[in-house]
Amino acid sequence: MRHAVHGRKLGRTSAHRRAMFRNQLASLVEHERIITTVEKAKEMRPIFEKAITQGKRGTLHARRRVRRFLSNRHLVKKLFDDIAPRFADRDGGYTRITKLGPRKGDGAEMAVLELVDFELGKKVAEVSDKK
Repeated sequence: MRHAVHGRKLGRTSAHRRAMFRNQLASLVEHERIITTVEKAKEMRPIFEKAITQGKRGTLHARRRVRRFLSNRHLVKKLFDDIAPRFADRDGGYTRITKLGPRKGDGAEMAVLELVDFELGKKVAEVSDKK
C-alpha cells in the first residue's frame, strides 16, 4: 500500500527526475508554456508555483533558493523581474494544465502547462517585433 507516499517516479532515478524537472522549470520560465505529458505537468506544477512564490518575496534568500533549481541567472532575473510581479495580487494558482490528447507514438496523454495569464498571440507579436 502507498500510504503517505507522494510523487511519481516516472520510470526514472531520483537524479534523472531532478534534472528533468530543472530543465522543465527553465523551459517554463523562458517560454512561459511547455508541452509535456499530463503526469510530468502535474508533478511540475507545484515546483513552478513555489518558484513564483519565492519570486514574489523578492529577497536575496529567495533568489538563492530559486537559484538551486534554475542554474541560469538570466532566467532567475526574468522570474523575479518579469513573471512574479504579474502575480503580485494573486495568492496561488499561477499555472494551468490543458489536456491535448494522446501522443501519436506511444499514446501517452499530453498536456500544455502554461501561466494563467499567457496569451499566445501576444508572444508571437513580441517575437516578430524583435526580428
